[in-house]
Amino acid sequence: MGKRPQAKKKRTPFGMPKAVVLLATPEGWRHTVLTAEGGMLCGRLPDAPIDADPAEARGRAEAMVVGLARDFHEVDVEVVWDSPQEPSSWTGHVTPHRTPGTA
Repeated sequence: MGKRPQAKKKRTPFGMPKAVVLLATPEGWRHTVLTAEGGMLCGRLPDAPIDADPAEARGRAEAMVVGLARDFHEVDVEVVWDSPQEPSSWTGHVTPHRTPGTA
């Protein structure tokens, strides 16, 4: 009797976000998204004007991370920002939302 072919589990192209770092540079806003699997995604913050204020940049970074988690992992998350250690650098911690009725 032959073996039944096993379906390969498709790996998501992006790991589950666990933190985001946001930096203000003279060239514009930069981000690094850290994943639970140890990966990272770095780049310029999409659609953020160079002169965007920090609150706007954090909002755009948060929207990007929420979208990545939803699109790649079908999970709703929230980002909680630490107080800045430096005037041009922010760190946000990503946590999944608990759905009512789940453990």
